[in-house]
Amino acid sequence: MTAAEGVRIVVIGSTMVDMISYMPRVPDAGETLVGDHFALGFGGKGANQAVMARRLGADVWMVGCLGVDAFGDMTLENFAASGIDTTFVTRTPDVSSGVAPIWVEAGGDNRIVCVPGANACMTEDQARTAVESVAGVDVVIGQFEVPQNVTTAGFRAAKERGAITVLNPAPAAEISPDLLAVTDWLIPNEVEFAFLSKDSGISSGPTDAAVSDLAQRLGVHIVATLGEAGAAVFNGTRPVVRITPVPVEVVDTTGAGDAFVGAFSYGLAAGLSPATAARLGCACATSSVTRAGTQSSFPLAAQIGEALAWATNVP
Repeated sequence: MTAAEGVRIVVIGSTMVDMISYMPRVPDAGETLVGDHFALGFGGKGANQAVMARRLGADVWMVGCLGVDAFGDMTLENFAASGIDTTFVTRTPDVSSGVAPIWVEAGGDNRIVCVPGANACMTEDQARTAVESVAGVDVVIGQFEVPQNVTTAGFRAAKERGAITVLNPAPAAEISPDLLAVTDWLIPNEVEFAFLSKDSGISSGPTDAAVSDLAQRLGVHIVATLGEAGAAVFNGTRPVVRITPVPVEVVDTTGAGDAFVGAFSYGLAAGLSPATAARLGCACATSSVTRAGTQSSFPLAAQIGEALAWATNVP
C-alpha cells in the first residue's frame, strides 16, 4: 500500500517544547544525579499527532495557542518545516508557550511533566471556526492537554460535517458527557484505561471483556494502546482485535502513543479498516521507539513505506 492522497485532518491540541534529560535512572527525593545527555525538541500531544499524520501524507491543520516568546516562534517554524497549516494557531502575550520537562531512563521508560501555558487559552470559537473552515475534513483529533470544552466545540462541528472524531484522553482525566457524546473513537493507554475503568469494578487491565465493557459503557469505539504488547481494537460490533507489533530494541518511548494516534487517525481517514489502521499505528509507534526524541523519532519516508506495508500485510 502507498500513502493515500487527499486525506484531511484537523488537530485540536497542545504544543509543547520538550526538554529531555536522559539518565541511568530517575533520582530519589532530594537526590541529585548526573545525566547522560540533554535534548531540546518539539512536542505536545496535539502537535506530535499532527506531525505523524502529516508524515504519512495527510493535509493537516493545527488548532492551538502559543505564547509570544522564543518557544512560540520556534514552534511555528517547526510547523512550517513540517508542512502543517497554522492558520488557526493563535498567540497570547499573557502566558508562556507550553513546555514539557521529560526524564528518560535507561531502557526507554519516561516521566513527563506538562506545563500547559498558552494551551489553556484556546477558545471554543477558535476550534469551531477551524473545523467549519476546512473543506472536506475527514478526521478531527483531540486530547486533554487543552480545555475539554474547546475540543467539544470542535468535535461537535466535526460531527455536523460528517467527520470522524478521535479522542486521546491524556493526561488521564474524567471525560465530560458533552465530549463523550461527540466522540467516535477513544484511544487510552493502559494508565488512562485503568483510570476510566475505576468505577466499573474492572481490575484486570484491558482484557477483551474490559475493553468491550468500557466501550459500551461510554458509548464509543475504543483502541487501547498497550506499549510493547500492541493494541486492542473494539469497534462496537465485532470481537476485540489484538494487534501485536514486531519486537524491537527500545531506545526512547517518548511520543510513541502520539505516533500511534496520528497514524491510526490517518488510517481511518484514508479508508482503512479500524484493525488495519491500528496496525499502521503500531508500526509507526514501534518505529519511533527505536530512536531518541519525540517528533524527531517519528518515521520518515523509508520507514513510512515499511510501516504501510506491514500494516496492510495481514497474515
